[in-house]
Amino acid sequence: MSLDADWRADLDAVDAALIDEYQSGFPVEPRPFERVAREISAETGIDVDAETVLDRVRDLRERGVFRRFGAVLNPPVIGSSTLAAVRAPEDRFDAVAEVINGYRQVNHNYRRDHEWNQWFVVTAGSREKRDEILAEIEARTGCEVLALPMLTDYYIDLEFPVVNADRFARESLDETAVSATRISENARGDLSPLEADLLLAIQDGFPLSSTPYADVADEIGASGSGVDPTVDDVLEAVERLLADGCIKRIGCIVNHVVTGFTNNCMVVWDVPDDELDARGEAVGSLPYVTLCYHRPRRPDLDWEYNLFTMIHGREAEAVDAKIDELAADHLPFAHERLYSTETLKQTGARYEDLVADGQ
Repeated sequence: MSLDADWRADLDAVDAALIDEYQSGFPVEPRPFERVAREISAETGIDVDAETVLDRVRDLRERGVFRRFGAVLNPPVIGSSTLAAVRAPEDRFDAVAEVINGYRQVNHNYRRDHEWNQWFVVTAGSREKRDEILAEIEARTGCEVLALPMLTDYYIDLEFPVVNADRFARESLDETAVSATRISENARGDLSPLEADLLLAIQDGFPLSSTPYADVADEIGASGSGVDPTVDDVLEAVERLLADGCIKRIGCIVNHVVTGFTNNCMVVWDVPDDELDARGEAVGSLPYVTLCYHRPRRPDLDWEYNLFTMIHGREAEAVDAKIDELAADHLPFAHERLYSTETLKQTGARYEDLVADGQ
């Protein structure tokens, strides 16, 4: 869905609050929209009730501003995930993409302007299954696979204000909270049966109702899995998954494509190993850096970069300017800019495989 360039002109303060302030931190309680209505009424001075807020969320989703309402899950914590790339010959580029995209465990694939020209993400229920898929892709395409699993998450979140004229994401913010979180390649969520069923039930979003958590409990109970939770059971499980990092945030998930942040660049940096954490945390805390993480060097494939950053903007020139600033003021090291030039596949990770025993 596409929106008019001036779609923000139709928004009032209630819509703006929902879009910019409830991308995360949505209440985990039986009737969450009642609290949201109270908070928005107090902030805006506009008296709204829970049903009005719910209708606004439905409308913003139908208009394409929200992709969905619910949880942002964290595949590297729930299963075993890696970024990977191949050098696909131009005369076989589409055929290579078809092989890669044929795996349901591949949820993103982009053409980037680089020698390594096809970048994709594989997320599977175990490291063994993940590596088996990579080996199959290498054998079937005849292309070496550059596997770059995430080792440290400094900052990863595509949550940022959009009801504004910002040239790049989060231009209007002053700071970002950041921490170095180690990611195990053997990560498994160690999920209970309820937590596994819950992740499957919410992977595409919560029901847009006044009682979303109760509705999820009913859905799980009716699924035939043998788990029949109460709403309190679901609320407690959601809180546990948030605390464990399996769920990154809960809220109204904005469709950044239709809101204008369509220009992005993945920048890879050769940072001295003894400076990596300090530099990663410092850079991850910069509001305009939307992603910042550590991946391994692969000298056997002439890949010497170990820090990855991403910047999103409404204008390519603004993104370039912020990369220049990043290099001049924060990361005075060799780097390359890998611009995304084509989306080959973009879906959410599917969790049926991740919550199974590596199958």
